[in-house]
Formats: sequence, structure tokens, C-alpha cells
Amino acid sequence: MTAGTELLTVPQVMARLQLGRTAVYDLIRTRQLASITLGRARRIPAHALANLIRTRLDQEAA
Repeated sequence: MTAGTELLTVPQVMARLQLGRTAVYDLIRTRQLASITLGRARRIPAHALANLIRTRLDQEAA
């Protein structure tokens, strides 16, 4: 992880993807969305969210 990596909370990812909490945790559980745990807090690197979106767009285009 680089020094400038932004870490997002689950609610921030929910807002950006317009998805519910369960859907976001399902993406994490199925390893489609990378995340880290800091204590009890789950954080998603912004680049992981961008990678998920890019992957989905590529799948839709195929």
C-alpha cells in the first residue's frame, strides 16, 4: 500500500456504488472487493473499488 492510498469505510463504498451494506459485504466475502481490517474497522482501499468497477465494465463490454 502506498503512502497516498485512500481508505474508504463500508458506508462510503455503499454510497459510491449505491448498494446496501449486505451487498458490499458480499463483494468483500467473495473477494471481488479487497479490504483490510484495522482493529474492528473494515476499510476498502480506493484503488480496490476502482479495480472492481473497471473489472465489471470490462465484463459488460465482453
